[in-house]
Amino acid sequence: MNYTFYHHLFKKSFLTLLLMVFTLTAFQEKETPTLYIIGDSTVRNSRGDVGPKGDWGWGTFIDEHFDSTKLKVSNQAMAGRSTRTFIKEGRWEKVLSTLKPGDFVMMQFGHNEGSQPDTTRAGYRGVLRGTGDETKELVWPDGTPETVHTYGWYIRKFIADAKEKGATPIVVSMIPRNKFKDGKVERADKDYGKWAKESAKAGGAYFLDLNRIVADKYDRMGQDVVKDFFPKDHTHTDEAGARLNAASVVDGLVKIRKLPFRKFLKKEDKGKPTLFLIGDSTVKNGQGDGAGGLWGWGNFIPNYFDTTKINIENRALGGTSSRTYRTKGLWEDVLKDVKPGDYVIMQFGHNDNIALTDLQRSRGTIKGTGDESVEVYNPLTKEQEEVHSYGWYMKQFIKETREKGATPIVASSVPQNKWNDGKPEPSLENYSSWAEEVAKETNTYFIPLNKIISEGYKEEGEEKVRSAYFNSKDSTHTIEEGAKYNAAAVVKGIRQIGSPLKTYLDVKKFEGQASR
Repeated sequence: MNYTFYHHLFKKSFLTLLLMVFTLTAFQEKETPTLYIIGDSTVRNSRGDVGPKGDWGWGTFIDEHFDSTKLKVSNQAMAGRSTRTFIKEGRWEKVLSTLKPGDFVMMQFGHNEGSQPDTTRAGYRGVLRGTGDETKELVWPDGTPETVHTYGWYIRKFIADAKEKGATPIVVSMIPRNKFKDGKVERADKDYGKWAKESAKAGGAYFLDLNRIVADKYDRMGQDVVKDFFPKDHTHTDEAGARLNAASVVDGLVKIRKLPFRKFLKKEDKGKPTLFLIGDSTVKNGQGDGAGGLWGWGNFIPNYFDTTKINIENRALGGTSSRTYRTKGLWEDVLKDVKPGDYVIMQFGHNDNIALTDLQRSRGTIKGTGDESVEVYNPLTKEQEEVHSYGWYMKQFIKETREKGATPIVASSVPQNKWNDGKPEPSLENYSSWAEEVAKETNTYFIPLNKIISEGYKEEGEEKVRSAYFNSKDSTHTIEEGAKYNAAAVVKGIRQIGSPLKTYLDVKKFEGQASR
């Protein structure tokens, strides 16, 4: 036997196999692009986790939207940096050292560029305004010279360097601050937002106008809602605000037709239905985190469902009526996510029962379910507005939900903590009747939530309801136990009306929690 021949044959085959594995691995690495993000604290606060006052950057959450097997995300932003200091400190060189063809670089700067550029602590990160080629020469105390450029020059450098590496640059305008004037959020379209757009065009990069996208949402939400996103100052957002901004970035990316980000989105929930909850603070109080000890029933609905088979999204917002949930753009944002097979439970009424116009909310609706309307001057938007009846708005929710191939479910408003001679005092009875009337007229599933809870309160007794489900200062909003009680009542209603939604209930969870 020729052992030398077989030895060489084995050696050659082994080396060929190693080469194949190496080539395949290299190919896979090449085919898995990375999205690099550079920017300041509004993109990545501190180390990328929560800041000292609860402030977050949107870059921390953007990877949750993408399939990590198709797109990697590397958030290289750093708090306190400007276009100038991000380069000067070597952070950009670090990104460039790993950047490869097929990657993406998304850049958002502007918050830290505004100071007069010099060598002091106040001016070390400032840049020259605009997009021109003018410069300013500086000499640091140790004798080191520095040439300071315009904001646009630095952005164009990022663009050019990324392109040289074979990567795709995407310029993003900075997020808006919590600064309102005449009911509208201030925008950056006169300075850094404008310069970012001009620089992107000059450098041949894609441009994502995040400032406009988020500002439009802020305008619809209103100043009272937006302020809750900024616990520390007018620039840095909390987790909810950062997540809103991250989702806005993704919305903008997938709409740029020549970019492939839509195919990078997660598809693990494809075909899995979603239950959307829309309503007021009795469904979701504040940010849904129990602030002030108050909770909405929507927080505890997932406890009763098999969430491996259905998603639950609580999109309710405190202070809204059936009217303002539409005019603020909240329903529009929900509707774009609704797909065939989904469900939408809607509960409004608490905030419809007030004046059509006032200087605080201007959220009332015409009483009833008719088609009448009235044109009013809205002192908040400073515009004329056609206001309809409570029933008209509910019918629109129903109609538009069905047009999406989803199933609408109307729920009457939860009762308030009001008693008369030891018996629950009727509350929001008219709105409960109108909700039922709308449901019958449109052949829609109806949960008589007001009735279910009122009857339960009667059995529980005034003393227990007052002490266990509400605090002493609020007759409308429930504490945690009260919200859980109401959630169980919603699920009871789902079972009673025979909606297909009940097939997604986790029987063991329901029996365990509803038997309290």
